[in-house]
Amino acid sequence: MKKAFFFSMILLLSSNFLNAQKMEKKVLRHVVMFGWDKGVDSNYVNKVVNSFKALQGKIDLIKALEYGTNNSPENLNKGLTHCFLLSFTSEADRDAYLIHPAHKAFVASLNPSPTAVTVFDYWAK
Repeated sequence: MKKAFFFSMILLLSSNFLNAQKMEKKVLRHVVMFGWDKGVDSNYVNKVVNSFKALQGKIDLIKALEYGTNNSPENLNKGLTHCFLLSFTSEADRDAYLIHPAHKAFVASLNPSPTAVTVFDYWAK
């Protein structure tokens, strides 16, 4: 009887531990895509890219940041040329990032503004 009880407890605790691990690994993705008119100075666009990349060093809520330019042969990007993928551990962290002074300063620095912008957030599965 004691063996069955202890075995049941071990299974229960293991199940809870595995569920806790799964919950910890949830990642909120924040996708930002920009596109500029062809006449916009490439040095300016590079400055924007570098400023966006620098946000990770200024806002510790950003757990990961990736970026790149469109290279799809499908031609379905609708003018979007640059993509940034940020990872957060919670919606609260994402929300705090959005109002963080460094993020607000970055947004204010977008002059000229991108002609195309898309933002999309999702929980990774």
